[in-house]
Amino acid sequence: MAAQPLPLFTAESDLLAWERRLRRQGFRRVAGVDEVGRGPLAGPVVAACVVLPPGLDRVPFDDSKKLSPGRRQELADELRRMGAAVGVGVVDHAVIDEINILQASLLAMRRAVEALDPPPDFLLVDGRHQVPLAIAQEALVKGDGRVAAIAAASIVAKVTRDRMMEEFHQTYPAYNFHRNKGYPTREHRQALRRHGPCPIHRRSFKGVCDAARPQPDDRLPW
Repeated sequence: MAAQPLPLFTAESDLLAWERRLRRQGFRRVAGVDEVGRGPLAGPVVAACVVLPPGLDRVPFDDSKKLSPGRRQELADELRRMGAAVGVGVVDHAVIDEINILQASLLAMRRAVEALDPPPDFLLVDGRHQVPLAIAQEALVKGDGRVAAIAAASIVAKVTRDRMMEEFHQTYPAYNFHRNKGYPTREHRQALRRHGPCPIHRRSFKGVCDAARPQPDDRLPW
């Protein structure tokens, strides 16, 4: 069966309006920034920063949560083919426990921005919080559904983190990270109660703290 064409959004849509407006104001490297992984009980938080190439009339990107895993991978590959600049930032479970998930998310976004060379001159950031960097920026609630570059960043971050969690599944198969990606699904919570937390669980999260208490179960020797 032939692959379905990617949905395209016109330049007049909200997805491209922000980038075009900022470029008219003189900004040349407008980046979208987003993160994934604030809610899981295990694994890292991952952020991405994307600068789309100038002069686009159409974009195939949308909020990663609306897309299937296969479509997200196709779009991540398309980003690189079109010559977009992509930076990724990762903050692991240990740092999350040390500084809390909000600060870890901001740190991951900062690392993603700093991974780009040359750097962006304006950031469009998903959510309510700006990236802790001295770069002009705007935080946009639900920005991944409003701005093309943020949507692209959400796709890159999701694809990257999902791949990491699938690799963690090979080391810690009892938790089925390849399916739940560390999120607190019923299956994951049951595995935590039975086996206790593994080394990549976030010990500061309530569901993990409860499971860390000694129980006469089939606990694994982590």
